[in-house]
Amino acid sequence: MPGPHHVEPGGEPLVLPLAPTLTLTKVSVGPMDNNAYLLRTPDAALLVDAAAEPERLLAVTGADLATVVTTHRHGDHWQALAAVAGATGAALVCGRPDVDAIATGAWVEGLVGVWDGDVVAVGSHRLEVIGLVGHTPGSVALAWTGEDGPTHLFTGDGLFPGGPGKTAGPPEFASLLDDLEAKVFARFGDDTVVHPGHGDGTTLGAERPHLAEWRARGW
Repeated sequence: MPGPHHVEPGGEPLVLPLAPTLTLTKVSVGPMDNNAYLLRTPDAALLVDAAAEPERLLAVTGADLATVVTTHRHGDHWQALAAVAGATGAALVCGRPDVDAIATGAWVEGLVGVWDGDVVAVGSHRLEVIGLVGHTPGSVALAWTGEDGPTHLFTGDGLFPGGPGKTAGPPEFASLLDDLEAKVFARFGDDTVVHPGHGDGTTLGAERPHLAEWRARGW
């Protein structure tokens, strides 16, 4: 049974109103069911992960796209980055420790590195950058909190329904889970909506009871 905010690979985008001046569009692209998320205000747009299929992404974003945030260095999350940047002139942002890897892999210039405490704007709205070290050294999540309603977290491959994203070994897993506990679960409420890099969404309330289980299993 499909979970929250389900979209079919290659299917129609899902559009969600987050605030009177902010909408979220989710689309699945590429062979790995990568989620790309467009946040749009009346005068600006921001894309989270130009993962694949640039023609489909550009049909969703339009040529007025202002910013693309890449959540981490793995290639399935930036296959369309150069094409989308070339068509729109959008500013390019990623986690500071992943800048060189993304710039080299995607053949893009001008990447701006961000980390904890930084914000990325889309119109009058601000998204807080949260570094989640473990899936990659420079993985980031973005947190948007409106005046009413829950926080929305765009977690890349840092957090999915059922646990953290894949890591290379026990030290990386411990780092990622430590960051998730301290920077995400300790700060945001159970109604916080999680928008991961692949597949369906979840909430922190649905995942919180399993933190000890994840640490015990080690992945």
